[in-house]
Amino acid sequence: MLIKPVSSSHKEDFDRLAPHPLQSWAWGEFRQKMGQKVARFGIFKNQEMIGSFQLFFHQVPHLPFSVGYFPKGPMPTPLMIKTLKKVGQKNRAIFIKLEPNVIKSQKSIHQLADKSQKSELGLTPGKPLFTRHTMIINLEKSEEELMAGFSSKTRYNIRLAQKRGVKIIEDNSQKGFEQYWRLMEETTKRQKFYAHNKTYHQLMWQEMNRAGTAHLLRAVYKGETLAAWILFAFNGVLYYPYGASTRRHQEVMASNLMMWEAIRLGKSLGCKKFDLWGTPGPDPKPDDPWFGFHRFKMGYRPEIVEFIGTYDLVLRPVFYQFYLWADKIRWQFLRLKA
Repeated sequence: MLIKPVSSSHKEDFDRLAPHPLQSWAWGEFRQKMGQKVARFGIFKNQEMIGSFQLFFHQVPHLPFSVGYFPKGPMPTPLMIKTLKKVGQKNRAIFIKLEPNVIKSQKSIHQLADKSQKSELGLTPGKPLFTRHTMIINLEKSEEELMAGFSSKTRYNIRLAQKRGVKIIEDNSQKGFEQYWRLMEETTKRQKFYAHNKTYHQLMWQEMNRAGTAHLLRAVYKGETLAAWILFAFNGVLYYPYGASTRRHQEVMASNLMMWEAIRLGKSLGCKKFDLWGTPGPDPKPDDPWFGFHRFKMGYRPEIVEFIGTYDLVLRPVFYQFYLWADKIRWQFLRLKA
């Protein structure tokens, strides 16, 4: 087995083997345009690429160090960790954060949840950036089977939106993006949570749409856009990473119809699963800020799955402790600002 850097000539194989859209070539291009350094690798056996992964490095302000992020990659192996340490040292990284796209229940001789394996790899549990749980809808069922499996209230709301004349359209134009961003600004102000700026969303949308991965849906009622979602379709899985809505005309249940049409879009694209991109857990408390989103998604009767977690590969222990302290202060400031 050999791991080595890859160039754009490997792009097709790289994407074919990537386990998640955040490991796609287009996502790497987006992160590069946001000022991060991208390191891409192929895993080869007998000259054939059998796996791929990428990670990103962003510079720590006012310091000659960086922090690495390895999001939604494959299960790390000792050989991969050796490669990560080498590229991390080259980029003067304090640590590299790993969040494998691996379900906890999966059986593997390299299971990260095994303490002995974590010790062997030199990883320590880290602060998560992704939620530990997500929700999965099985798109291999027929539309009739899916609809019958929804909660009675969800079915009612979908039909109500259809009866009221809500229309769901795919609009991958710049105008469609501007509608999405207008609602995103409204949503973040209303919910009082931190979100990336317009430049981030614009570049993300451009790169992922150019690659054919991103699809923008709008829910329109009497000429007004009530909700806008950006979906990713990648390697047989549909994802729901970004969504925004207004509180106007809540009575027409536009978001319920949006989810149903997103499911239908995923099926038309040949996707077998729909990953709803996170949930606070199987049984969040009513005062959890994401409880409303959780309850909405649960109406579609998804399966809740748990990932193996978040781990840090620490390369500079002293600076790592300092970074954790500074990051805590930074997030307190961002929450206050939001």
